[in-house]
Amino acid sequence: MLSTGLDCFKDLAMNSLSPRAAIGLFLIVVLAWGVNWSVTKHLVQVLPPLWTSAIRSWIALAGLFVILGLTKNLVIPERRDIPVVLSVALLHMTLFSVLVAAGVRFLPASKAIVLGYTTPLWVAIAAPLLGKDMLTAPKLAGALLGLVGLVVILNPTSIDWANLNVLAGAGMVILAAICWAANIIYIRAHRWIASPLQLLIWQVLVATIVLTGSALVTDGLPHAEWSWRLVLLFLYSGLIGTALAYWAMSMVNKSISALTTALGTTGTPLVGIASAAILLGEPIDVSLAVAAGLIVSGIGLATLGDRFLRSQATASG
Repeated sequence: MLSTGLDCFKDLAMNSLSPRAAIGLFLIVVLAWGVNWSVTKHLVQVLPPLWTSAIRSWIALAGLFVILGLTKNLVIPERRDIPVVLSVALLHMTLFSVLVAAGVRFLPASKAIVLGYTTPLWVAIAAPLLGKDMLTAPKLAGALLGLVGLVVILNPTSIDWANLNVLAGAGMVILAAICWAANIIYIRAHRWIASPLQLLIWQVLVATIVLTGSALVTDGLPHAEWSWRLVLLFLYSGLIGTALAYWAMSMVNKSISALTTALGTTGTPLVGIASAAILLGEPIDVSLAVAAGLIVSGIGLATLGDRFLRSQATASG
């Protein structure tokens, strides 16, 4: 057992994973991200969204410094990688994080996570319009299926249209998904010098500085009734839901196919719905279940169908 553990640590130090270990790590990521939405729902009841995101980011920065230091992935980024550092830091780690934290104050975590994971649908729609990809029939069908799911979850029987806070919350989470999609489209076009894993700590550092500065200007110093429960929630969100998940996802992306990870991440909203029901007591109503099914199916159709067409085109030359 000791030798197995040492072998595993050596693999991590060499930045490689066996397929079995990668799948196991990927499952941890899906669970960590899914539960983190319920944790964020708790945190934003105590602190404003900007401070919630900033404190979580400081904790993640410390955790990543240790992880990347142990695995020898601390490097100074080259100038050509600065744009992608800023893109991820600002669009994903700052805007996505704050908009989700702000939106989840007014929405059930289960509905917020389904709206938040419409990101692949916005990528499928926007990338061809920007000339970054080709619009195929499976992508179009998957996007339409996902948009129908969006309509289902936003229908007046599921979300109170008379409550402006609820509508604003839904709008912020959808905007967060669009920001993430914009980041994904940019990343696809970037020519990496350092690896995504090596740039991760710099992205988090930039996001942390921006989040902290914005929080100080907007909300002043943070005021909260600190307790061990609040500390543990922040530690989970910063270390498990952010630092460990970001690092693990970078490792997974190097070890298993993009198709597997793209389809596997559709499990995150399902975990999020289940964790919200268990941890927050949120009901799983019919519209939520139907919407989640449509959106996940749409993402799966767009991903699998497009990959099948590409493989056919490659085979036929």
